[in-house]
Amino acid sequence: MLYQNPDLYDALLPVSDNQLKFYEALAQRARGGILELACGTGQIIVPIAATGMPAVGLDLSAEMVEAARRRARAAGVRVDLVEADMRDFDLHQQFSLIFIARNSLLHLSEQHEFTAFFAAVRRHLAPGGVLAFDIFKPNFSRRSLWSGERVPAMRKTSPLYGELTVEETSDYDTLTQVNRATWFISTSQQRDAWIAPLHLRWIFPQELLALLAANGLHLVSRDGDYAGGGFTRESQLQVCRCQAAP
Repeated sequence: MLYQNPDLYDALLPVSDNQLKFYEALAQRARGGILELACGTGQIIVPIAATGMPAVGLDLSAEMVEAARRRARAAGVRVDLVEADMRDFDLHQQFSLIFIARNSLLHLSEQHEFTAFFAAVRRHLAPGGVLAFDIFKPNFSRRSLWSGERVPAMRKTSPLYGELTVEETSDYDTLTQVNRATWFISTSQQRDAWIAPLHLRWIFPQELLALLAANGLHLVSRDGDYAGGGFTRESQLQVCRCQAAP
């Protein structure tokens, strides 16, 4: 439901300055086209395209793609936007940088989905090209993962909806490593105005290395934040750059 409501998505999940700067810096170092997978409403790919670089955004949601088009038109920016599945796409070109931001990689859950995704990425990476992504580092400390307890998740204020509060329940499956969360989104006038499932596959740090190697990629760097702060046991993020294996 959340991915069919771009305005609500943007209100709850605006891109942070650090996230945007990280991907903008990668784009500036690239020497060819830029492709964002799961581009959503264009919060990242449109500013990158505004620098004049050839840019493409791809998303499975028709509503998200149309919202990205509106964002690009409003900014006077040219960017190609494609409605397609990141597990099976063919754009008939290669890119110096392909990125998938903000945990979007974790919408894949089965091994065959990762295999298809990485195969599609490799087909579209130019020689020496970079695949970049950021995902969270799994954390078992949250009590709600096991109890199904409804807990506060976030509070946002938006011009369109006013004050929004989000509570969530979680149901983490240790066999599939998928956390099946549900967001209960309320306005000041209506409790649970929207109820949105949010299923994300957890990828553990050592597992990530094996997953990349099994799919023809190697890890160039992994940091725990967007500023290159290194990856440690205290890190909450896995901010990664990869290339096709030799």
